[in-house]
Amino acid sequence: MSQSIDLPKVDDFLQELATIQQTGSKRIALLGSRHVPITHQTLIEMMSYALVLEGNRLITSGATGTNFAAIRGALRADPTLLTVILPQSLERQPRESREQLEQVMHLVENPSNNTLSLAEASSLCNQEIVSRCQQLICFAFHDSNTLLTTCRDAEEQRKIVTLFYFD
Repeated sequence: MSQSIDLPKVDDFLQELATIQQTGSKRIALLGSRHVPITHQTLIEMMSYALVLEGNRLITSGATGTNFAAIRGALRADPTLLTVILPQSLERQPRESREQLEQVMHLVENPSNNTLSLAEASSLCNQEIVSRCQQLICFAFHDSNTLLTTCRDAEEQRKIVTLFYFD
């Protein structure tokens, strides 16, 4: 009896293996919920710090919580390896984030999304972030619909996705 092999699954496996074994720097997107306990923020900051110290380029958005912690860690390690893509203009960001965002060298604003709801703008922003990365690390809750959709989209684009749940 012959056994059929699903070639797309084999291709996905081989691509994932190649990315894991890649020794050079990668473009890693780090996204997550705004509602994150301070202890988790500290861990996310340490992870982004370590990823950037290893020479990886970090891409994130500008929200509070997960992304704020990722930006803080990357800025400490090497600000030149950080890109922040905002869902809307800088003026539309929370006041507590703006001071930190003004320190980011590679800041991409999307003022054309100012008329959209934050959820719509965030969804478009996440799509842009995923299009620029090789790997996505995401911190979410089981009901974080925008983030979970982003993870599914990244998987469909054959990106390596690591999803951590807070709940």
